[in-house]
Amino acid sequence: MGQTIIEKIIARNGGRSVKPGEIVTVSVDRVMLDDIMIPFIVDKFHEMGFTKVWDPDKAVLIYDHLVPSSQQDDVRHYKAGDEFAAQYGIKHVHRSDGICHQLMTEAGYVKPGDVVFGTDSHTTTYGCVGAFSTGIGYTEMAAILGTGNLWIRVPETIKIVIEGSLPEYVMSKDVILRIIGDLGADGATYRSLEFTGSAVDAMSISSRMTMANMAIEAGAKCAVFTPDEKTAKYCGMELNDFQRGLRGDSDASYFQTLTYRGEDFVPVMACPSQVDKIRNVKELEGTDIDQVFIGSCTNGRLEDLQMAARVLEGRRVAPFVKLIVTPASRKVYEEASACGAIKTLVKAGAIVTHPGCGLCCGRTGGILCDGERVVATNNRNFLGRMGTSKVEIYLASPATAAACAAAGKIVCPDKY
Repeated sequence: MGQTIIEKIIARNGGRSVKPGEIVTVSVDRVMLDDIMIPFIVDKFHEMGFTKVWDPDKAVLIYDHLVPSSQQDDVRHYKAGDEFAAQYGIKHVHRSDGICHQLMTEAGYVKPGDVVFGTDSHTTTYGCVGAFSTGIGYTEMAAILGTGNLWIRVPETIKIVIEGSLPEYVMSKDVILRIIGDLGADGATYRSLEFTGSAVDAMSISSRMTMANMAIEAGAKCAVFTPDEKTAKYCGMELNDFQRGLRGDSDASYFQTLTYRGEDFVPVMACPSQVDKIRNVKELEGTDIDQVFIGSCTNGRLEDLQMAARVLEGRRVAPFVKLIVTPASRKVYEEASACGAIKTLVKAGAIVTHPGCGLCCGRTGGILCDGERVVATNNRNFLGRMGTSKVEIYLASPATAAACAAAGKIVCPDKY
């Protein structure tokens, strides 16, 4: 019997063949600790009686959710993180350099075939480069920091095949939203999503990051793409034989297979307040909006800002609509500035903020109140996420979001 990509990664890590449902212990290649969870990780680490971190060079601490501080208690998180890093020799610390999930691949911490855990549910993002990555809680993270190991259950795999080409102004965000709508918010619970097909092969690493990032919104344990030459270039490395072989075998056993034609995809939105409540944008046209947010670990990368700039070139944000743009990292900010995207967005009337999580997690500017409606490119539209429980959040691609900002209402980007 052949193997899926995730089965190959876990099998190599453990030195033996595995099958779905098995409980195995894996050796961890890298861990990500975020600022929200660090005080709780520290407390649990000491409670467990550990006196050293198993490998300080494999731990990365990233301040991104709580920067700049917007509540008094945020400083406690900075203090706990800095003290822990200094005490146990953790050198990889990022303060306001960008969003954790952007930095983990952008800065070269994650490589194809790695086993990676992070204290944030969207750690699934690193599957964009062919890694097994998933989110965990602070108790599990404390255990890894002390031992370097963690048990997992080998997930079943859902294979998603997308052939052909995507229409203009249909982005990978539209693709993953459509898939989440088809699977449902719990349709992939504790399963791996394995993406393949010619349309997937044509996607940039940034587009693949968007897909892997949102896999968790269908309940997935992880998501994974086959490493290719784009992956090698992005990671700054040559792929070895194992990494080149990270593709699902033709005789592998899959829990389910979904097949799509790229040409059939259209711009879509996730409507309030469920991420699997998917409708075509054309069905929602004319709905008034108050704000647009372009950013987050889902869609704050260079190609996202360039697409938004392309849509807004020569246009202005509609009166009484706020457009907030948050680059995913300092590097993205610099690249977007160098290519002129930031200038175009600012000229159109956008508010461009420092890199970080920002409005996606309901922090640092842009909070909305009762009755307001926002079109956003992030990954969740739950009640209360961006303000009060009476705020309506529509999730969309950067192309759609930018078009909505110019129109002051929901519109399909093909008109722009």
